[in-house]
Amino acid sequence: MRQDILDFLIQHKDEFVSGQQISEQLGISRTAVWKHIRVLKQRGYVIESYTKKGYCLREAPELLSEQAIEEGLSTKVVGHHIVYRERVDSTNNVAKKLADEGAPEGTIVVAEEQTGGRGRINRSFLSPFAKGVWFSLILRPNIPPMEVSKMTLLAAVAVARAIRHHGLTDCGIKWPNDILVKGRKMVGILTELNGSAEKVNYIIMGIGVNTGITAEDLPKDLQSIVTSFAREGVRVSRLALLETLLKEIEGLYQTVCRDGFAPVLAEWRALSCMLGQDVTVTSIDKTFSGKAVDIDENGNLLVATPEGVEVVMAGDIHVRPA
Repeated sequence: MRQDILDFLIQHKDEFVSGQQISEQLGISRTAVWKHIRVLKQRGYVIESYTKKGYCLREAPELLSEQAIEEGLSTKVVGHHIVYRERVDSTNNVAKKLADEGAPEGTIVVAEEQTGGRGRINRSFLSPFAKGVWFSLILRPNIPPMEVSKMTLLAAVAVARAIRHHGLTDCGIKWPNDILVKGRKMVGILTELNGSAEKVNYIIMGIGVNTGITAEDLPKDLQSIVTSFAREGVRVSRLALLETLLKEIEGLYQTVCRDGFAPVLAEWRALSCMLGQDVTVTSIDKTFSGKAVDIDENGNLLVATPEGVEVVMAGDIHVRPA
């Protein structure tokens, strides 16, 4: 019903229509109309409302519809099968179900909003309606399972390229896949594997990029550590950004299939904002400090400490202030 109300307002864009008109047209109460209008406003639709004049749609958020995405695609495989949802708990969850059912490589699941978005180490990821690009990609690479962790680095490089292309040229990568702008995080990447010790069945690459999130959208404890295109003062088309992301991911994926991961690792190093920095590492069994000096051929972080070089395969990394 909410979509019917929205369609009616779009048909009369920049015109005032009364709640009574909408009520009679759709066969619902005026109270129901008011409740749906309130939700639309919360989701970014600019709707003026006045007593005796009614409602007037002035501006609508850019939505990532299947048709709109298809029209701008420049990829050969990635994104040519699109599953669009207005609201999901997690695009990764939907993508895993589709992959289990045999969805082809390159399938993407795109949502306007996630209610249970997840990041690394099982952290939640804020994904409000139409204020970011939230999607998951199904890949079926012919690589050994031991190399899957490097797909996360591939994703980070692709996303950093895309963000720089759209105006945030000072973004950098914090190991393994956080994208930072001026020290604040604006991207979440979660890569999940389905396979065995011998074979990769599929990989789900979940990516969330903050575009329109403002300080008012964030809890107080996140306002100093999370950013977005909007918070950095850069306007970006969500649709154009998604298309660039898909293009960059496919290009790097083709490189890996042809030449292996060495070119991706080299570019990761060039885009890193933490190599050479003093860091504190918290892993499952210990916490230690040192200097992040490099990544190895497996994508593990190398941290120089007074006792020697530590190889970090997983953990939480905190860059210490100079």
